[in-house]
Amino acid sequence: MTAIDSISVPCPFDAHVHLRQPGELLELVVTQIHGGGIQSVYPNTVPPLTTVEMATSYRDTLQSLEPSIQFFVSLYLSPSLTPDEIRKAKVCGIAGVKSYPRGVTTNSAEGVESYEIYYPVFEAMEQENLVLNIHGEVPSSETGDICVWNAESKFLPKLLEIHRRFPKLRIILEHATTRDAVEAVKACGPTVACTITLHHLSLTIDDWAGNGLNYCKPVAKSPDDREALRQVIREGHPRFFLGSDSAPHPLHRKLPNTTSQCCAAGIYTTAYLLPTLAAIFESAIPPSLVAQGKQVPARKIHSPIPLDRLPDFASNFGRTFYDLPAPESPRTVTLIRNPSASIQDAFTYQYSRSPAEIPDENLAGKSSQTQSQKNNISLVPYWAGRNVGWEIQ
Repeated sequence: MTAIDSISVPCPFDAHVHLRQPGELLELVVTQIHGGGIQSVYPNTVPPLTTVEMATSYRDTLQSLEPSIQFFVSLYLSPSLTPDEIRKAKVCGIAGVKSYPRGVTTNSAEGVESYEIYYPVFEAMEQENLVLNIHGEVPSSETGDICVWNAESKFLPKLLEIHRRFPKLRIILEHATTRDAVEAVKACGPTVACTITLHHLSLTIDDWAGNGLNYCKPVAKSPDDREALRQVIREGHPRFFLGSDSAPHPLHRKLPNTTSQCCAAGIYTTAYLLPTLAAIFESAIPPSLVAQGKQVPARKIHSPIPLDRLPDFASNFGRTFYDLPAPESPRTVTLIRNPSASIQDAFTYQYSRSPAEIPDENLAGKSSQTQSQKNNISLVPYWAGRNVGWEIQ
């Protein structure tokens, strides 16, 4: 088989990404979207965007920072959201509504406990053809024997129930990590889809247990779960597409040097998104084994994903499901093979706010000497320092 040396992706679309807020990491991350090969993005936000005015204002801020990128924004599912606000959102070009079960991921303290109270909102969304984006996990519970390992599988009956009650409501199960999730979405009708991150196509529990840089929520699961994600892309299933869930956190949040602070959940992939994705498609050996530099047993090797699946996964399938308008200036991104192409070790970012205004959470674990320079932040990308063998032409 002849190796492919270039691959073109029309109007690449990242259907799930975290860009942060003005004065924090937003200014750095937004300017790196284009370099990662993406033309259209659908960001998550903190604080939650609970009104149309908040959502459109955030979209305007993003557009002013990077006019060449097409931004789609959403509302946050909360008790204040009404059917009237949904109808208003449709008129203002808002793409959907995002839901997080309470407490299952970073910044989900205001998340959903029960979906029944939102049925009138779902009915309005169904009528207006808005998308419901769901972080599909249930909160951990000792009495219920629920933890990060099985939280996604335990959530799936809720997904199926919402789909049963609202069969015309477009639903996306975000960042699936399990074979159970893949099979559940495949069993649903054409209005239910699923995003998959690039890091869940390469990581398993062995890669993040003890390594804060690879820690995210939902956590990477077993090799069999990872293989299910890779296989559904090999199949070219049109309801599974890219949602990077790229989530930038300063290095001192990912690797805190104090026992009083937990590692932040999230992996940053935006800056090298498409080149890394191409490398992961081709990769047949998990990154943990590559890093060890040991001979790899055959049972540890998984099959590559054909590169000709990349345009559909990273653009066509997502754009079709969302029924997105074409960008004003459509861009086809061409990846070319370059054996020496690698990922930068880290990015240095200077907060635009004064040190006194930086949230305490961004300072926890820093030494007093570092705190005197605390507006200088280091951001480490996924696969930092690694050779990926692909670059954008």
